[in-house]
Amino acid sequence: MANSNSNSLVKVVEVCRVAPNPGSPDSATPDSLPLTLFDLRWLRFAPVQRLYFYEISSTDSILPKLKASLSLTLQHFLPLAGNLTWPQDSLKPILCYAKGDSVSLTVAESAANFDHLSSKYDLLGVQDYHHLVPQLEVSHEQSAVMALQITVFPNQGFSIGTSMHHAVLDGKTSTSFLKSWAHICKHEELGSSSSLLPDELKPFYDRMVIQDLAELGALYSNQYQNMKGPNNRSLKVWNFQAPPESIRGTFKVCHAKIQKLRQYVMTRMVKKKQHDDSESSVLRLSTFSLACAYTWVCLVKAQEAKEDKTRLIFPVDCRSRLDPPIPATYFGNCIAGRLAIAETKGLLGEDGLVVAVSAIIEAIKSLDDGVLNGAENWVSRLCTVLSDRVISIAGSNRFGVYETDFGCGIPKKVDLVSIDRTGAISLSDTNDGDGGLDIGLVLQKHYMEVFASLFAKGLENL
Repeated sequence: MANSNSNSLVKVVEVCRVAPNPGSPDSATPDSLPLTLFDLRWLRFAPVQRLYFYEISSTDSILPKLKASLSLTLQHFLPLAGNLTWPQDSLKPILCYAKGDSVSLTVAESAANFDHLSSKYDLLGVQDYHHLVPQLEVSHEQSAVMALQITVFPNQGFSIGTSMHHAVLDGKTSTSFLKSWAHICKHEELGSSSSLLPDELKPFYDRMVIQDLAELGALYSNQYQNMKGPNNRSLKVWNFQAPPESIRGTFKVCHAKIQKLRQYVMTRMVKKKQHDDSESSVLRLSTFSLACAYTWVCLVKAQEAKEDKTRLIFPVDCRSRLDPPIPATYFGNCIAGRLAIAETKGLLGEDGLVVAVSAIIEAIKSLDDGVLNGAENWVSRLCTVLSDRVISIAGSNRFGVYETDFGCGIPKKVDLVSIDRTGAISLSDTNDGDGGLDIGLVLQKHYMEVFASLFAKGLENL
């Protein structure tokens, strides 16, 4: 495991502000945005922090390129340089960008062990990443939307740490911003001097496509406002910490193992007569559902859960599921949560994986009733997730985080740092392109050791 003093080897060199380059090439970029019901549900949630590691032999020229391309990229993403406020005369918080607004960029230098910190599958101390990601400026009255940090490991590589306000953007939008920054930086590197984005990266800002006929946004605002007393318009986010002696681990499930998991589950379902021959079950055995189910079972066993029932909540991208569907490049939050519930003794039994998969399939089927079915309980349920024992999933293997190439190759490692505060399990694609996925989690040391053993042995025995 990493040296717990590795953070003391990080030295802040500069804290500066980067503003959008004047003369935006896209006049459609708005300077203010209302928050939708999908945004408001995350209003007090901790910022999402992600960390990208890049291995390069010469780091001398990387900073000017990253700063210049960041300014150009912000032309397309003006709201990210703005602030959230909650005026007294407004029912809901407002996201505004004013000329002169900018993004906080911390530049640091580290003498820590780059190879260890960027190793995909080494266990790390829970604190080892904290000095590589910036803190978001948040007060009761105002909150920044984004903060960035570039940490240089001389002659080894660099990392980019991001902190994003969850009430402004979801994982799909935040990774799209990083890909846009990388695209512009890479093209500057190649000498094309282009600040234009391809269609698949151009953000779509029209909030009219999100219909809120039930006025759920107003409901969420009222619920937050009435927490801990009436008229509490605080934008201060909840601050949770990882349990003592926690460590961070990443575990891979390659494509071949996913296939074996799929075959195993289908065989057991047929044997138990849970397969209805309509092929709907086959179609729903996605890489996502299989990986979540397998991790869920391993975690319940490792932690020796005593509750009668165990719950798993996972995100669903609603862009293609709304009626009518909205563009994939929609800027903002557009995710719903689905709750899978299973008997704990079933998860611990011989057919635990089938039980977990079946619960996830059932939760996914509930989308047939509409993505907003039960949405009136989203904020209250979110509070329950944070206070009670509910396993949650963050990220997605479909974001393509390893496609973020700034001109020096794909990342060596990408990690979702903030899961140590939320307790979530993170999912992402891998950097080897084999169709598998990486699973990240933070656990107390004794639980992590048991989980790692169960996870590896279970895949070996398929």
